[in-house]
Amino acid sequence: MKNLLRPVGVAVMFLMISWSAGIMAKEIVIGYTGPLSGPAAEYGQENLNGIDMAVKELNAAGGIRIKGERYFFKLINMDDRTDPTQAVNNARRFRNQNNAIAVFSPVFTCIAPIMNINEEKGNEFLVMAYTSTPKLTHMNNKLMVAIPPPFTVYVHAFSDLAWKQGWRRAAMLITLGAYGDQWRKTFKDYWEKIGGTLTTDKPANYYKETDFSSQLTAIMATKPQLMVIGGPSAPTALVIEQARAMDYKSGFILIEQARADYVKKILKGTRLMENVIGQGAVDSLPFTAAHSFHRRYNRVYKLAATLGTVQNYNGMHALARAIKAAGSADNVFAIRAAFSKVFPMLGNKFPAEMLGISDAGGIRSFSYVQIVKGGKFSKPAVFCWWPKTKYEFNQVKKMTKCYLPLKWIKIEE
Repeated sequence: MKNLLRPVGVAVMFLMISWSAGIMAKEIVIGYTGPLSGPAAEYGQENLNGIDMAVKELNAAGGIRIKGERYFFKLINMDDRTDPTQAVNNARRFRNQNNAIAVFSPVFTCIAPIMNINEEKGNEFLVMAYTSTPKLTHMNNKLMVAIPPPFTVYVHAFSDLAWKQGWRRAAMLITLGAYGDQWRKTFKDYWEKIGGTLTTDKPANYYKETDFSSQLTAIMATKPQLMVIGGPSAPTALVIEQARAMDYKSGFILIEQARADYVKKILKGTRLMENVIGQGAVDSLPFTAAHSFHRRYNRVYKLAATLGTVQNYNGMHALARAIKAAGSADNVFAIRAAFSKVFPMLGNKFPAEMLGISDAGGIRSFSYVQIVKGGKFSKPAVFCWWPKTKYEFNQVKKMTKCYLPLKWIKIEE
């Protein structure tokens, strides 16, 4: 009888331990507001998936411990369809109803108004901003972290590569909004600085439009050798498809919001993508951890990961590290200050590297550029942009686990 009861006793004991651990464990709530419906839904979802994957991994590993207490993460997401008012309402709800300490958002036109409320006394929260708009780190927000590199790096790298292809006449068909407006101005200034000609500028709302024929007709009339296009990936693919149908045979630059690897999937291959210059694909990232990440992500989400997925995944891990380093699950000022302690996050453990953070909140990570030639993506060129001196650049080269050579572009943070 004693032997028969022993397994029952062990099971009961296990249940009591699990129940006790459940009571003792606490939650750290993270919010995500982004486009989860409409033309930009795929962009919103790929960023959310990266955060979700990191949260699941952190929780599966036992969460984090702070002063002897165990904490797990809870991710709550809401659709804002890139509507700034809805994004602000979502952020307030995360903070007021769910006590979220941080809110992720991937669209600058929504991030900027959220940053008007995240420092309200007594209702502070961190903004984990997934936007490359350089203006972000000049807004003097003490509780903001900018996850990706500034798009200035891409403007220079993309333009220099296009110049090497012999293209001199460029036209723009870039998404409307504050992010797109800044991209157009930055490209125009740099393109003309290196001697190029801008034939026309025809912005479009990539978040709402699905027919770009009128803009393309006007652009084609100016006989460009290069089209600079982009917004979310799905409508960007439509622009390429419609331009090729109108017998445009030359090159494209995709602003980095558009993922060339995702565009390839939508277009069912690279047949229409010859001479497309864009951001590097995840399966070509030059880090050992990138390859295993890509397989894990595909297995869980049945999708190919994008750089947005990777960078938000890394951003969530960096946030968890900062919470642990701060020794607090709710002091957002201490957590923001602790970000300086969590880097480097290197490519032997993470699918891309994060090597530091500026005082203004910009995370320092590489930029990756590829071109499609002969139906194939080139090896990515890897750009390091934050060192001010050759010595600092050499220090980065000693630190990194990147197995491709680094290129140095000087860009103001």
